[in-house]
Formats: sequence, C-alpha cells, structure tokens
Amino acid sequence: MTEHTSSVVVGARAASPRGATPQTPRYGSPMTVHLEVAEGVGTIRLDRPPMNALDVATQDRLKELAEEATRREDVRAVVLYGGEKVFAAGADIKEMQAMDHTAMVVRSRALQDSFTAVTRIPKPVVAAVTGYALGGGCELALCADYRIAADNAKLGQPEILLGLIPGAGGTQRLSRLIGPSRAKDLIFTGRMVRADEALTLGLVDRVVPAAEVYEQAHAWAAGLAKGPALALRAAKESVDVGLETDLETGLAVERNWFAGLFATEDRERGMRSFVEEGPGKAKFL
Repeated sequence: MTEHTSSVVVGARAASPRGATPQTPRYGSPMTVHLEVAEGVGTIRLDRPPMNALDVATQDRLKELAEEATRREDVRAVVLYGGEKVFAAGADIKEMQAMDHTAMVVRSRALQDSFTAVTRIPKPVVAAVTGYALGGGCELALCADYRIAADNAKLGQPEILLGLIPGAGGTQRLSRLIGPSRAKDLIFTGRMVRADEALTLGLVDRVVPAAEVYEQAHAWAAGLAKGPALALRAAKESVDVGLETDLETGLAVERNWFAGLFATEDRERGMRSFVEEGPGKAKFL
C-alpha cells in the first residue's frame, strides 16, 4: 500500500515503515499532533515537548486528525502515540490557570469533543503508552479500544490534587472500563499506578518492554487493518453503543449490523473462503 503523510504535517518526513518508531519532523513543524500513515495504519503522534502537555491547540489538532483518520480510506486502524519517553503528562496547567469559570464553561465542551472524536473513529484504535499518561493523557488512552503499555508507564487521574475532577471523560470512561470502585480509588486519591498494577486493574491490556511499545501497537493495528473494515466498524459500534444503553437497544444495534453485513462483499468473500479453503484464510480488500 502506498504510504502517505497527512497534509497537516508541515515539512514532515515520509511515514514510518511498519515497526519503526515515528520521529519528530526534522523541519520544526509548529503542529503539536501529526498523522502518519503506513500499511493501512494511521499513527496519531503527539509532539509537544517536553511532556506532550495537552493545551488548547493540541486538543483542537487532535480532533482534526481524529476526524481525518475517520474519513481517510487508506487508514484502516489507528495508533495513538506520544513518543519513546512520554505519552502525555496531562493538560497545560499554566494555560488552564489563566481561565476563569466563564472561559472553562465554553472550553470544557470543546475539550470533551476533541477526545470524543477519537472514540468515534470507526476503526480499531490502540494506544501505545510510554512513560507518563496522566490526567488528560490517561483520558486519551481511555479513548482507545486497546492499550499497550511500556513496563515503565505510569497512569493516573491526579486532577483531585488541583482541586478539580477529570474533565475529558475520565469519570465516565474509567469507571466503565475498570468499574466504579476502582475508578473512584484513582480519582479520589489522584495516585499514579505503574504498568503492572494498571494491567491488574484492567486499565491497560498488555505490558511490554519500553522499546517494543510502538512496534507491538503497530503490529496489532496492522493485523486488524487487513480485516473486513465494515465488519470491524460494526463490531466496534455494537460494543460501544451497547455499553452506553440498555440490553434491548444494544441487541437491536447488533441485530441490524449483523443482518446488514450480509449485503457486503466482505461477507461474501469471507464465507466463500471458509467453504472453499477453510477458516481464517479470507483476504479482504
């Protein structure tokens, strides 16, 4: 597949090959988030040294690139990545400190919308978590379908230590992921958890050596990028909608998608391959 680099990356290098770690664009792009596409995988890379603080500009750029990844047919799966040293250490506190109540009433909607745009990417999304994923960084990881963490990763929702609560979905997505009691422990105390505890809690799905995080995340995404795109979208939407509604409504969503997929070429291809060649050998376009 032809490799592409998003048009919003000013002066960026060509997209990274599979398994390679994306590097900071060499020409000093002012953009704080980049989208690089290779082998059907779009890597949304945070790039705001030194700690990938999520200021307003970064939040807005994240939303733009999530929407671009949604639109682009050459993006069939997505990796969220902050680089080798840190995923995202949280919001830009100095920027937030300057906002009053009125300003935050307006901004909080845009903040949540930027993260919601990531959750609504109708394709598999994996977070490759290195170093700190705190506050907004942890909330961004929660937007992924799957989380692979470095063995040196530290995650948490420390907003309570600022006299605040998580504002980018942490109170909602964290409790849905690990349960209300465990979520309240992290949110009430603001404590950080290391990768091994995060795995035990269900906050991350796999822990690997730090040097392998991006490679393994890309491999996970690339494997799914070869699958039936519409069926993957149906599976993701069915699970996500089901978690947000009652069982009857969730079953209706599943039923409609299940029947609808019988009108697709991928379904014909998959079943024909099963009958003629056996299970697991279908190749999808």
